[in-house]
Amino acid sequence: MRALLISRDPQLHAEIASQGAARVPPLHIAAGRDGLRDALDRPLPEHPGLVIVDAADADAADADLLERLTRHYAAAHFMLLTDNHHPELLIRAMRAGVREVLQLPLVHRALHEAIDRIAASAGVTASRDGKVLAFIACKGGSGATFIATNFGYALATLADKKVLLIDLHRQFGDATLYVSDQKPSMTLSDVCQQIARIDAPFLDSCLVHVAPGFGVLAAADDPAQAVEAKPEHIDAILRVARQHYDYILLDIGRQIDAVSLRALDSTDAIYPVLQLALPDIRHARRLLDIFRSLGYVTDHIRLVVNRYEKGGKLRLQDLHAALGAEVVHTVPNDYIAVTDSVNQGIPVLQLARGSAAARSLADLVEVLTARRVAEAKNGLFDRLFGRGEA
Repeated sequence: MRALLISRDPQLHAEIASQGAARVPPLHIAAGRDGLRDALDRPLPEHPGLVIVDAADADAADADLLERLTRHYAAAHFMLLTDNHHPELLIRAMRAGVREVLQLPLVHRALHEAIDRIAASAGVTASRDGKVLAFIACKGGSGATFIATNFGYALATLADKKVLLIDLHRQFGDATLYVSDQKPSMTLSDVCQQIARIDAPFLDSCLVHVAPGFGVLAAADDPAQAVEAKPEHIDAILRVARQHYDYILLDIGRQIDAVSLRALDSTDAIYPVLQLALPDIRHARRLLDIFRSLGYVTDHIRLVVNRYEKGGKLRLQDLHAALGAEVVHTVPNDYIAVTDSVNQGIPVLQLARGSAAARSLADLVEVLTARRVAEAKNGLFDRLFGRGEA
């Protein structure tokens, strides 16, 4: 979509241009004008799809100019950026057909949501609408990274999905080591430092490609670099990823900070991972209390019990009673297969496809993609264990 930006503020111009370039498809600032009078005196030969008007320095006389501009670009959508100092201008703008009014200073999320609405009404759609799933350890050693990485591999190889995993550990992130021996050429920190370049090809070039359809964006190998990540960087990365991947998996780690909260705010489901032990349950209760205080929908929080053994003193019913949340999946205690997988950096589905852990991951994929799997000729287990057609 082509846009005309009317503003005297070069910093705001650069900010909107950067945010527009990060979109898929991108919002291209075709031209800039210093004010409404300048925009009328120098009309564009090719009409834009969007006109963005910075009204921070506007006065009452600008209302007439704005009405004239809306008539000149009758087919365009108009967006007004305001600091609320000109109520008469706002009223006349709405009467002239302006439907998107945003507050200054600009909030990036509000900007993108407004552009999304305009793009939808203009018939501009994205190629995908990927789901964001977050895996977070209730306690250190719960196995969240193993499950996240191997589940990503399973989604890509068993369900033919395009999957991206983002390692959001702020310190000592090692998700790539669970499924690959490749050294990342770029990390999350590198992407954040070059966030203005973010688009699908750039993001793809930064990944460790574990398998066709499955890539991992590694965490910074130097913890000192992790401070480069900011919440708005996560917004930009996820915005591009959603439109090019079927599933985006987030390995959150255990920290709750501005970056992880922004990531969690963007999720379609959160998978806290724990083991059936009292310390894990205690930490899980604290974590769920945080989620409830943040207003997260309970149905979107789905517990995963790792290293589960039937017949133990603690039962799944006890866990439900203690936490008030349902367990959606259990991963069995398959120590040998999982240890070999982690030590060799090979997905357990590839290394030990007949193992209990591999079967459990296949089952989780089948649960998540139930509708599409049911429509397929062969189920995931047939494909995994070689019972499909030759």
